[in-house]
Amino acid sequence: QVQLVESGGGLVQPGGSLRLSCVASGRTFKIFGMSWFRQAPGKEREFVAGIRWSGGSTYYGDSVKGRFFISRDNAGNTVNLQMNSLKPEDTAVYYCAASHGTVIPESGMNYWGKGTLVTVSS
Repeated sequence: QVQLVESGGGLVQPGGSLRLSCVASGRTFKIFGMSWFRQAPGKEREFVAGIRWSGGSTYYGDSVKGRFFISRDNAGNTVNLQMNSLKPEDTAVYYCAASHGTVIPESGMNYWGKGTLVTVSS
């Protein structure tokens, strides 16, 4: 099993920045990729960003390209999501996820964190 713990959520003004982190523990050698998803009130959960554990290839959802950046620290089993130029529509619960074999499809994720709330408001 793999355990995921997110941190870094909070309240930020429009145009501001926030950095989320996700620490993986347990059988981390089984991880192929780690990703961030988000779910806004009344909406379905959507893919935000993902990264392959080996090689570091990154993937982004269309709504965050050029504003959000995902990175990893293999030694610390940590994935970070740097969020810049935040908009009110970025308000959501952000979930960290890990997979044995993929990066993007929600259906392919094997492990999930409990989520951290990001609120973008003035």
